[in-house]
Amino acid sequence: MMKTDLKQELAKQWFKNLQMIICKNIEEIENNKTIFKSKNWSRNKEKNEGGGESRLLENGKVFDRVGVNFSEVYGKFPKNLKGKIPGTKYNNNFWASGISIVMHMKNPNVPAMHFNTRYIKTSYGWFGGGIDVTPCLKDEKLRKWFHKNLKNMCDRHDKKYYKNYSKWCEKYFYLPHRKEMRGIGGIFF
Repeated sequence: MMKTDLKQELAKQWFKNLQMIICKNIEEIENNKTIFKSKNWSRNKEKNEGGGESRLLENGKVFDRVGVNFSEVYGKFPKNLKGKIPGTKYNNNFWASGISIVMHMKNPNVPAMHFNTRYIKTSYGWFGGGIDVTPCLKDEKLRKWFHKNLKNMCDRHDKKYYKNYSKWCEKYFYLPHRKEMRGIGGIFF
């Protein structure tokens, strides 16, 4: 197991607490009549490389299906990635913890949403993640509202972030066979 430092432990605990808070809030929206089912998992059955907890809520009145998943994993990146991922020039060891959320609503007028964030540690550490929405029905007003809020959030930190991060998301979610993007986009950071 890779030795964790204080920043890693704080990030891990923050993600676990965030998972708990988000699940509790969703259950409250469902009047606590539909609750999450939890399942622990391991990254590797043969050796200790971490794992996580998947939580799934299905068939609620508001939410059709929601997954709120926590992970803490570690190991070595494959040799072909050496130097391609920040901090791996001399050492391929990594540690990562994060949370990933996917929400599908009962109401087709409310878009599906995906959000994830993580802390990755190689020879140094950084946060990354992304958010995007995929509506069932096209809604230009929703698209403009969503991107305006993302831009405002990014601009608080750096005026270049929104342009760069939204392009990264568009490229990632481009569907070449349909010649279009999946959903209305978002940001990757």
